[in-house]
Order: sequence, then C-alpha cells, then structure tokens
Amino acid sequence: MASTTIVVDESGNYGFERSDMYESKLAGSVEQYERHLFLCYKFHESWPTRVEESDADPLPKLLASALKARKDDINLKTRLTICEAGDNGKLSDGDVLVFPEMILYRGLIESEVDRFVEDVLVNEKAKLSGKIEKLSGSYVFVCCHNNRDRRCGVCGPILIEKFKEEIGSKDLKKHVSVTACSHVGGHKYAGNVIIFSATPHGKIVGNWYGYVTPGDIHELLDKQIGRGEAIDRIWRGQMGANVNGVEEPNHTNGTNVKSNEKQPEEIVAASASNGGGCCRGVTGFSCCRDENVEKKPVKKGLFSWIGNVERRHIITTVAVVGAVAAAVVAYGAY
Repeated sequence: MASTTIVVDESGNYGFERSDMYESKLAGSVEQYERHLFLCYKFHESWPTRVEESDADPLPKLLASALKARKDDINLKTRLTICEAGDNGKLSDGDVLVFPEMILYRGLIESEVDRFVEDVLVNEKAKLSGKIEKLSGSYVFVCCHNNRDRRCGVCGPILIEKFKEEIGSKDLKKHVSVTACSHVGGHKYAGNVIIFSATPHGKIVGNWYGYVTPGDIHELLDKQIGRGEAIDRIWRGQMGANVNGVEEPNHTNGTNVKSNEKQPEEIVAASASNGGGCCRGVTGFSCCRDENVEKKPVKKGLFSWIGNVERRHIITTVAVVGAVAAAVVAYGAY
C-alpha cells in the first residue's frame, strides 16, 4: 500500500491569515536604542530558542555576555541580533554588521570578542582594525526564528523568497541584501522586517515593520528603500533616537508622526521612552496618547504685553468714572 503524505496548511494558524493579524497597534512597539549589531552565525533552522544564551553556541553567547558586561562603557545603547550569512557569498559566519555606522567586521572568533567590543564599540576605533570594511547599499533582515515562535517561522521564509523575487526582477541584487535573523521582539507582529537604508539626505536609519505580507514587498522596495519614505500602516518604529544625524522617518502621508500638522522634510528624531514614537494611520487616526502630544507654549510677546496694558487702561478708566459719579452724587446730596 502506497504511503500518503499529508500537507498541513499552517497559514490559518501561524501565517498571514491567522486571527491575530492586525490586532495590535504597531507604532511605538520598538524599544529605544541607538546601534544594532548583526552576527552572522549558522542557519535559522538550527538556532535554539535563545541562541545568545546557548552553551552549544559559544560565539553568540560570548558576544552577548561581553555587551552586557560593558554596557555602561558603550556610549550608544546597542542591540545584538543573530543573522544568516545568506547565499550571496558576500558574508560568512563570524562576520558582524554594525548599523548605523555601516561597517562590517570580518570573521569574529571567540578569542577576539573582548577586543572587538573594546576597540569597535567602547573606544570606537573601528578604522584602526584591519578587519573592518565599509558597507554599502540597503540591508533587509526578516525574522525567521522558528524555534522561538512558529509565526515567524512560517511568515519569515515566505517574505524572504518574495523579497528575492522582487529584488531580482528590479535588478537590485547589487544594492539590496536580504537575510534571515533571530528574534527581534514582538513575534505577534509577524512578519517582522527591519530595513537599514539611507534617507533622501544620505543618513542611515533602521525602520522596523510588522504584519508585513508578501503584498507589501513591492512597496517597501519602492518607497522605503527607493525613496526613503516610511510606510505608516505597517511601521513599528526606528533605530536612532538620540543618535546625532539620524532622522525621523519621512512618512508617506507627509505628516508628523506625533500630530496631524505638516512638517518640514527633515525632522530630527526626538528621544522617547519607547523609541517607537506615534503614527498617523491611513485612516487619519492618531495613535498618540494625549500626554505625548507636543504642547505648544503660550506666547508672551508683544501682543501679550499690549493685552496687559489694555486691561490696566480699562481698569483705570472704570475707576475714574466711578470716582466722578460718586462726587456728583455727593454734591447733589449737599
């Protein structure tokens, strides 16, 4: 009797058709941070639930421990994520990509971890290292950490294939790289995508996206990477608050993400405890809390001074009239 293979469609439970898609607010779901490291290490199918804590994976664990131990000595709040080297031959296991500096540290090994953290992150002397190369182009990271959450395990690989298809059709292979990465936080927002690219002014920013589907890939390549415009409806937040020279994303609806007011093209990112800021969605609804909306100070200039003079003039006039009236009444009585 011939065996029968049963193919289970997981899209309804874990994919883009699952019930919790679009259930949570995206904007503001990224914790504030200022630098992002991606360590190339093995393949996403082999990553354990917490690869940075696994005794079987000493390189990620050593780097994560060193970052934690030296966090008070590192000027910029730094995140570590594991990624695949990819299949384009440009990266290898042990390579470390550093954003927004756009540098690549080649072939990190266990015995060099402390030196890497000291030279590159603490003392910021990357140029002195012979293992440093400059990165160019745009970099797309898609969470595919199946052993951490099945939703990313189902959605992530599909998104990567669609990215590669669109990148190939647009002849962007030399300009855009896409690879799988480990847990970035917020698996309920799967598909999760982080894009490091330049703004129209040449600044490198990292924009986070959630609930990304294959239908969004064309727009991400065209608007976010091609024109430096963030896409509000799937935007989670941005790396770079408090980083000198990193901009607030240029949103496609042309409004400030904190209000409905029109803003200049270049806006410097402000510090926020959640690092994600707010957005004005496609429906026009602002997700900002009232206390986060910028309060405009009351102007106390010339017109305020004139107002005070006018009030004093009125009071004085009333007093004089009252005094005259009292004198008339008194004289009549007399």
